Amino acid sequence: MSDIKFRVKAKSENATKTVVKARNFQIIIDEPADLGGADAGPNPVEYILAAFSGCLNVMAHVVAKEMNFELRGVEIDLSGNLNPARLFGTSYDERAGYKEIVVRIKPDCDADIDTLNKWVEAIENRCPVSDNLQHPTPVKIEIKKK
Repeated sequence: MSDIKFRVKAKSENATKTVVKARNFQIIIDEPADLGGADAGPNPVEYILAAFSGCLNVMAHVVAKEMNFELRGVEIDLSGNLNPARLFGTSYDERAGYKEIVVRIKPDCDADIDTLNKWVEAIENRCPVSDNLQHPTPVKIEIKKK
């Protein structure tokens, strides 16, 4: 199968608010008021959790179908802690990102626990967002002056 390229374009509206275009969709990214924003949308690290949950949901249904059990629905709770010191430039002792992301998946199905353990292992293994979070992905930042 050939690679698929995904793209987004983003534009700063102010120091904390970014408007992102993804296909025909507009995504608003902003910081909460206590971090200097206007709380006009989720912040970037919340979008990471949201993207992860969306990918896990898709994979949960795909894998359940492949494993021949009915997944009536799934609830996915994600959380992560990060220290904002590096973000604000006050300390470089800890990484800027999440220290750990905890995912709790609650499937609505009749599958037994052994099947669900195999199911969740396959979900984690095949989810592209999980792969990006758990393994280094080369990032190349280029400057293009107007």
